[in-house]
Amino acid sequence: MDIMEMLSSLEDLENRLFALRHALGVLNLDGVTAAPKGSSRPREKTVGILAGEEYRLRCGEGTRRLLEEMEEASPRLPARARRQVHELMRDFTRTSCIPMAEYTEYARTVSIGSDVWHESKEKSDFASFLPWLEKIVETGRRFALYRDSGSDPYDTVLDGYEKGLSRSQLDPFFALLRERLVPLIRAIGEKPAPPAVRGFYPVEDQKRLTEYLMDLLGLDRQRCAAAETEHPFTDAFSRWDVRITTHYHTEDMLLSLYSVVHEGGHALYESGIGEDLQFTCLGRGSSMSIHESQSRFYENIIGRSEAFIRRIFPVLSELFPGEMRSRFPEDVYRAANLVTPSLIRTQADEVTYPLHVMVRYDLEKALFDGDLRCADLPGAWSELYRKYLGVAPSCDREGVLQDSHWSGGMLGYFPSYALGSAYAAQMFETMKKTVDVEGAVSSGDLSPVTSWLRERIHIYGRMLDPKELLLNAFDGAPFDPECYVRYLTDKYSALYGL
Repeated sequence: MDIMEMLSSLEDLENRLFALRHALGVLNLDGVTAAPKGSSRPREKTVGILAGEEYRLRCGEGTRRLLEEMEEASPRLPARARRQVHELMRDFTRTSCIPMAEYTEYARTVSIGSDVWHESKEKSDFASFLPWLEKIVETGRRFALYRDSGSDPYDTVLDGYEKGLSRSQLDPFFALLRERLVPLIRAIGEKPAPPAVRGFYPVEDQKRLTEYLMDLLGLDRQRCAAAETEHPFTDAFSRWDVRITTHYHTEDMLLSLYSVVHEGGHALYESGIGEDLQFTCLGRGSSMSIHESQSRFYENIIGRSEAFIRRIFPVLSELFPGEMRSRFPEDVYRAANLVTPSLIRTQADEVTYPLHVMVRYDLEKALFDGDLRCADLPGAWSELYRKYLGVAPSCDREGVLQDSHWSGGMLGYFPSYALGSAYAAQMFETMKKTVDVEGAVSSGDLSPVTSWLRERIHIYGRMLDPKELLLNAFDGAPFDPECYVRYLTDKYSALYGL
């Protein structure tokens, strides 16, 4: 084939892959939001068939020949096409080593596993979910060995979420956080806790708050919609169709507020990816850690700032007049930054949050190393929570069943949250050199903040690897987790008078 024929074939391949990913994504979104509880059987069948079609397309002989031919012609290809071939070949290599029957069976397993998890969590019944979790973990480890039989299987799954990431990098990162944050948490614990803002917050009023927050963040609500689910997440089918989800708690509106801002950060990333990359493998976030850096940036650095609370306080007072009548912006600000060891990761404060991630990281390593059985997870979970946070769950719902990730096969994802938080802190430190962040938040115009992130991170999609994007974001400096520790120490020392 000549170059033009190759490029035409590549476009056709990408369009068909996009269509299958789109269909599977919509099925998943429907399954965890609007679909009736008893509707899983036809969805499982459809998911299995579509996953098989996706496998044939991604790993077929025609795809292999096209990618190999384009690799040989790489010097003559446009930059975007070279990058597409690189990413598609990486995907081909990681997927084609898995037998198709096992690949499609795994797609069905996680589809069923997700449904079972929802019901098991509702009933706080780990035993019902256990057989599916065992299948998911065993398959995840087996697939990792298919991909690289000579490497640590857990390193292989970590690499799937961020290229080159391994436990040799994560172990010292988490060791630093343990060393520096545990004393900070203890010192804060000796100070009086600020009052909470619990009360009764009607769901319909919280939905109006969601709409306001989406507008404040700069999300185009013609292209971004919000739905409800048990465990909030974001799904992006393109820059023109991004879905965020949240879960409303009538006793505490801050939980949904920060869920919306967090997922809004993900949505801003996806909606900011270059239009020329859409419908290709490059039209997605570069890695899960980069993605989490955006959500954690908006949730914590922007959303938990005093300027942000002051900006939204009049709206809170209008929507919840009874609950806000005797409160001031300072009360909400301190409540939004309450530091206390807790059980639920998604409700954790900034300082203790990495410890929640460490629990999951330690458990995943043990599962992959064969040092821990899935059946023993509840006990191991409780033991690590006592060790790291001094608390222990009273039931599976607030313990090992609280997260949806394992039910969806997302083994190796959790470290992305802590890394993303650390990346966000260093981005903030760099951004402040040229952007008046506090002024932008106070004015209600977040466009200077979003534009900075868009120019350095969002627009590139997967055109650049995570390390290249971080160099963009850090003005050429390497990643330094000390920035994260410094950010947390400075902010919370001031808040608690340490």
